[in-house]
Amino acid sequence: MLTDMQIVIMGGDARQLEIIRKFTELDAKLYLAGFEQLEQPFSGAVKEKLHDLNFSHIDAIILPVPGTSLEGEVETIFSSEKIILTEKILQQTPSHCTVYSGISNKYLDNIIKKSNRKLVNLFERDDVAIYNSIPTVEGTIMMAIQNTDITIHQSSIAVLGLGRVGMTVARIFSLLGAKVKVGARKSEHIARITEMGLQPFYLNDLRNEVKDIDICINTVPYPIVDAAVIAQMPSHTLIIDLASKPGGTDFRYAEKRGIKALLAPGLPGIVAPKTAGQILANVLSQLLEEELENRKGKEKR
Repeated sequence: MLTDMQIVIMGGDARQLEIIRKFTELDAKLYLAGFEQLEQPFSGAVKEKLHDLNFSHIDAIILPVPGTSLEGEVETIFSSEKIILTEKILQQTPSHCTVYSGISNKYLDNIIKKSNRKLVNLFERDDVAIYNSIPTVEGTIMMAIQNTDITIHQSSIAVLGLGRVGMTVARIFSLLGAKVKVGARKSEHIARITEMGLQPFYLNDLRNEVKDIDICINTVPYPIVDAAVIAQMPSHTLIIDLASKPGGTDFRYAEKRGIKALLAPGLPGIVAPKTAGQILANVLSQLLEEELENRKGKEKR
């Protein structure tokens, strides 16, 4: 239970609704900033303007998955109000206040450091990333079907990267009957790809491995699908880039070559916001319950 915890949920999309629902069930006291256009009522949750909030008693601030922009703005679809998280706001919070975000950037890292508060990046956690790989691969399948004129079955697919998302993508596309090759840098990943019954290759050989593919699915957040690689692809190849913005693809050159290249970060929130929200809500509730127990333990000493 989160009884006695005071939490600000700041902006966000449909995923935040599942977090709000979960936290109200756990008896937290919620303040919703950037939700004045949300018609759905939640018992125990109070809508507030950001400038009206008293942050001196706030135990946690929940940001949307993207965190903030480089100017500190928090995106929201339930408000026309401009929501900006500032160092001044963080300075008003108790020293134990923790900020939870999906990802971070230089701006957010900077104000966290200056205010001496704690930041938890949820998408750096293995459990969140692995759970999220499920709606991610479903969205990738949808995009592959919508943007090609061939079946996934018997198509030739290159998956770049064998991380938490790449492993799920490679396995599921293989189960759908695709001929899947997987590129990786580490020898242990090459061994794992072989063990999975898929065709491994080192990413250093990427140019030679894309000459006969129908779909290239990138999960590596570096400029790996560059012009030299794209130049070797058949003209019908579809590139789906799942890496975080700006992706790992030279989209300018892909367009010049007439190859369709799609940047698709954040697929869980697009194709399955309810499930994606429940994943975040479950992990967040566990973290906050642990934080509350630790704080109560320190107060008893």
